[in-house]
Amino acid sequence: MTAQIGEGLIYHGRKVTMCTEPLGDYFAFGGERPVFAANCTALWRGYVGTWEVIDDRLYLVSLSGKLNDGTKITLETLFPGYPERVFAHWYSGTLRIPEGKRIEYVHMGYGSTFERDVFLEINEGVVTGTSVQNNGTVDNPNAT
Repeated sequence: MTAQIGEGLIYHGRKVTMCTEPLGDYFAFGGERPVFAANCTALWRGYVGTWEVIDDRLYLVSLSGKLNDGTKITLETLFPGYPERVFAHWYSGTLRIPEGKRIEYVHMGYGSTFERDVFLEINEGVVTGTSVQNNGTVDNPNAT
């Protein structure tokens, strides 16, 4: 599998990329999964979600992508009546937010290593803890 495009997360007022797909749990627990159009090998799931942590609660605030029939997806495609945000009550797990320069590239999923990872522990959509893991530094100052 090719390295995947991460989901967006607005956290403490800044937009970061995370290496976690909380919407996958929604589908796994019985949420109706439409047929998304996968338009490149870096986006097998066919959509990119943007999430936001507001008052220690995780919300899905937008979706981008297309269905197999070419229809553009929005939040209301999956959650009728919720055009602005949806509380992610279905998600319990760890959000991984890579930070710093990339130390090692792995051509598979979210396997690349960055200088540090911020982990947000989520229980039924509520942030219950945070931690930081330092993974080292990059020898080449021009690395990405």
